[in-house]
Amino acid sequence: MHDRKVTPDMVPVIKLARIKKIPYSWISGYYAGLNFGRIADVMKGRMFSDIPAAKQLPPDFPAT
Repeated sequence: MHDRKVTPDMVPVIKLARIKKIPYSWISGYYAGLNFGRIADVMKGRMFSDIPAAKQLPPDFPAT
């Protein structure tokens, strides 16, 4: 399986989802093929550190 690349439009959603303590598995399910390591890279500021978190999650994002 090929890892999905993180794009700038994904970053605000990833950041807000993690702020809301949404599990990595739900995020990688929403962005099919996204590796947990890429989510961690975003959250640790190794990728796209200048992009802020979204104000709200997309309506189709998995809810708790």
